[in-house]
Amino acid sequence: MKLLTATTRYYLLLTAGLFGLASAVLYFGLEWALRHEAGEQLLNEQVYVQRLAARAQRLPPTLFAYQVGRSPRPQRLGFSDTLLLDSLEHELVPFRQLTFQLPAGRAGQPAEWLTLRKSLVESRDLLRVVLGAMLGALALLLVGVVMMNHWLARRLWGPFRATLARLRAYDLHQHQPLALPTPAITEFAELNQALNQLSERLVADYENLRQFTENAAHETQTPLAIMQAKMEQLLQAPALTDDEAAVTLLGELLQATQRLSRLHQALTLLSRLENHQFAPAQAVPIHLGQLLRDRVALLEPLLDARRLHLTLTIAEGLPARPLHPGLADSLLQNLLQNAIKHNQTGGHIAVSLSAVAFEVSNTGPAIAGDPARFFERFRKHNAASDSPGLGLSIVQHICAYYGFRVRYSYAADPARHTLRVEF
Repeated sequence: MKLLTATTRYYLLLTAGLFGLASAVLYFGLEWALRHEAGEQLLNEQVYVQRLAARAQRLPPTLFAYQVGRSPRPQRLGFSDTLLLDSLEHELVPFRQLTFQLPAGRAGQPAEWLTLRKSLVESRDLLRVVLGAMLGALALLLVGVVMMNHWLARRLWGPFRATLARLRAYDLHQHQPLALPTPAITEFAELNQALNQLSERLVADYENLRQFTENAAHETQTPLAIMQAKMEQLLQAPALTDDEAAVTLLGELLQATQRLSRLHQALTLLSRLENHQFAPAQAVPIHLGQLLRDRVALLEPLLDARRLHLTLTIAEGLPARPLHPGLADSLLQNLLQNAIKHNQTGGHIAVSLSAVAFEVSNTGPAIAGDPARFFERFRKHNAASDSPGLGLSIVQHICAYYGFRVRYSYAADPARHTLRVEF
């Protein structure tokens, strides 16, 4: 629900409640005033009748403008309300009446009870007019409140909408703070100032993290390369040829160093992907078909070692795609190596490339666990593997960087794992 909708709803409910209460108070107050005025007129008429009766000793039947009822029998004295039939309208109309007693002794006549009646039809019509006017005013007021709120919202909430649009379009990887303007409204000015300060801190922290990542990647890669080269030289040294234990130990150290180097390269690549450090200007038109053929040719010794049969299908006339050369190569390499590592000896790999997707499927037993977690970092399906478990995570990040979609599926008969990248 929008803030304007919620505010308008509360305004309408509050205004309708207050206006309804005021209308009820005015209606019943006016009704009481009209009834009270009718009672005052009846009392004045009672005094006039009593004076006339005392002076004239006789009451003409058509002397008064009010309806008069006479009865020789005792009646309940005081004010009361009644309904009488209107001979012209043929309907019951309300009356306010006052009953009082004329004492005996007027020309020897006995005591008499008189009832003066005043019609309340005019009062009822007036109340209806007032009620209709109040309801009409309420409707106009509610419409006015809605229109006023919309008008005020467009004027007063303009700076907030502008700030929201800037926030949606903001990209931290541009290394620039927000630089929001200072509106005239104090609250919005304070909000923009706080957001500007927050963006400045974010840019500074992001820049520090980026520089640390670059420095760490550069400073650690060189010692790892030196360690690996020195160990290879030691393994080839004539003095160690006869020392089988030393050769074994150096071989294990070399394998650990190589694994650490691969892990370092993978983590560095992931960090650069997450920090968007691959500029769009670095992208060049790449023919994935030719790159895929080259990558498969480099993997042939590994395929032969595990007696794997690979089927390659590449559609004709594929257009070149603007990609970063390193990312394109890493995407193909990780998917192909994943199919090799998680295959069975003598198994099969099917690779296909079309204009809409790149698909790699390989034989192998089912893998326990949630398929949605296969793309997590350090997720290894084979604990004995020397792989760092970052291949599919790198694939997922590259696909996310270019807006591709990667999906995993498994078919039980025949047992086959499939990774599909949809362009």
